[in-house]
Order: sequence, then structure tokens, then C-alpha cells
Amino acid sequence: MDCCETNQPFESLGEPFVKTYHIAALPGDGIGPECLDATMPVLDAVQSCCGISLKINRHEAGAEHYRKHGVAIPDEVLKDCLDADAVLLAAIGLPDVRKPDGTEVQPDMMMGLRRALGLYAAVRPVKLYPGVPSPLNTAGAGIDMVILRENLEGLFASFGGGCILNDHVATDTIVITREGTERVVDYAFQLSQRRKGRPIDGKRRVTCVDKANVFRSFAFFRKVFFDIAHRYPDIEADATYVDAMSLYMVTSPSDWDVLVMENQFGDILSDLGAAIVGGLGMAPSAEIGDNHALFQPSHGTAPQLTGKNVANPIATILSASMMLDWLGTRYDDADAISAGAAIESAVAGLLKDGHLRTADQGGNTSTSAISDAVTDAIHRNAGVAR
Repeated sequence: MDCCETNQPFESLGEPFVKTYHIAALPGDGIGPECLDATMPVLDAVQSCCGISLKINRHEAGAEHYRKHGVAIPDEVLKDCLDADAVLLAAIGLPDVRKPDGTEVQPDMMMGLRRALGLYAAVRPVKLYPGVPSPLNTAGAGIDMVILRENLEGLFASFGGGCILNDHVATDTIVITREGTERVVDYAFQLSQRRKGRPIDGKRRVTCVDKANVFRSFAFFRKVFFDIAHRYPDIEADATYVDAMSLYMVTSPSDWDVLVMENQFGDILSDLGAAIVGGLGMAPSAEIGDNHALFQPSHGTAPQLTGKNVANPIATILSASMMLDWLGTRYDDADAISAGAAIESAVAGLLKDGHLRTADQGGNTSTSAISDAVTDAIHRNAGVAR
């Protein structure tokens, strides 16, 4: 039974029932464990301040585990991910740990998790917080968009397949289905309904990003997009080509709300999005399915920084914020939604004041100092003495 199947608060001996969420936490490789360690006190803080309860099971998985044991994610760890209410995953993968065919372990593990958990919607917020410099001079009205990539189909459907003929020809096949497109597009419009709209004027807008002028698969993606858009007359729907969008994200970043696209296009544009709002250290993400969700920073493992206490944990901390917001929305739990908002508010306030500056942001604040500052801010904002 899902530990939150009974999700309505009730009184027991005069005390309100507090739901406990089961979280599978995977620290991963490189700087991943340090970033996850920095996030744990933040989650402890919102448990003490926001009336939520988390049962966090921490598991070893990833490239280092593969190096030691020959498997990246043990069956019992995958089972706990399937049983959990959510998965919090730090960065995984190491460039020197490879399978016998020469490829890295990380793609196998991520695609395995996505397929096992049915995570069809990859959510990549692109948000410029006050106090964080952007390389763009076009960001005056603010940047707050979401890149939503279909997570199981597109070019990534060829993962583990493809064809090489006589060392002369290689092919991979793109797969676009109506079912897969409908569910991610529907999620895009639902996401837009929950947001404040694009920064320039507050208009809610979902944009299909494709290459429909060349490929039948993308023309089909666009057709299905507009079939779904008719269900949401209160939200503006439009479409543009991916090459044009790479231009618009730089020249008019305040014009966009939710962008929905095929997997590979989203993989590329989400890194561009991170670059315009302070880098990958500021980029959280979520991978959402009908029954499961996984949350992780968008950055890699940066093994050259391991153990130096200089990694930026903000992407992992904000991923935890997204996790609590998703749990609160899924289970109609206002306390969990408030806990997610409390984390983001604490981070945003410290960024605005210039107090959170790790090396990637041109500062020298340590990983652990970021954790302490965010934790203190959560308690301070809640009026709770430590």
C-alpha cells in the first residue's frame, strides 16, 4: 500500500494526523553525495517547520557501485524506488567507469529508471533568481520558463537499439506516438495552469517546439499538440521550430512560459536554458509519471571537485523543493506544498542578498555553508529558534 494512500488529515486523540512520505535517496557519484548531504539538513528543517514527515531511505547506486559490484542499480534499490512516494537522485556517472562495450554506466541507469518508473515528462525549470547574473542583456523583464521534454520516446527510444552496418552506416530511429505525445502535452497545459504565466505580461502560454517543416514525425507531434490544446481555451498555444527557439531563448527570454518538445531537443535546449540563468548548478529537474516521480539536479558529477566542499548544491536543494511541491499536489497536501515553497523562498532570499556564491557563481562559499545558510533561513522565515 502506498504510505500516503490515506491522504486526508484526521484527528487522533486530539492530534492531527501527519502523513509520512517514503523517499528513496540515491547519492550517486562524484559531487553527488556532497550535494545530497547538503540537502538533508534542509529537508530536516522543513520537517520541523512545516508539519510534514519524511522517511528517507538512502541507497548506493551508480558508477562507483558498478565499479565495486558490477551492477549500477541493485534490484533491491530499484524495488525501493518503485515502492517510494518519490525518488531524490543526486548526480551519477564517472567518465572512467565504463561497461565492456566502452560506454558509460550512467545512461543505462537513467534509462532503466525512467522506463521502470514510467517517467514520461522531464521538467526543467529555467528561472533567473534576483541577484544571480545572466550572460544576457535581454533578461530585464525576468526569465521564468519551463522546458518540458517527452522523456521516453523521440530519439531516445533508440537507446540500446540502433544499427551499425559493416562499420560504414549507423542508424537510430525516432519514435513519436500519439499516446506518448498526448500525455506530455496534457501535462504541459496543466503545468501552465499552475504557473504565473510568462514574465513579460503574465500570459499563460504553451509552445510546441519541433522541426515540423522537415520531418513527418515532428509534424505529427505538432498535430497532436494542437489536438490537446483545444481542451485548454484559457491558455495560449503556439508552435515554433527548434532552431528558431534556440534564438528566441537568447533574444527574448521573457516571452516564454512552458515549452514542450521531443526528448533530444529538450535535452539540448535545457542546457541552453541553464546557461542563461546562472549555469547547471542552478538547474533543478523533475521526471514525472502517472504513479512515480524522480527529482535530481541537471548537472553532472564533476569528479574533479569531489571532496573539496566547493560544489554548488543549489540545484539539488531546489530539486528537493520540486519534490515536495509534487507530493503536495499529488496528495492534496498543503503542508508539503508549503514546505517546497519554504525551501525555494529561502534560496531565493539568500541569492538576492548575495549570500550564496559558490565557485561556479564567482564566489567562495562552500557546499556545507550553503546548506547551513538555507537551513537557517528556513527556520528564520518560519520564526523557529534553532
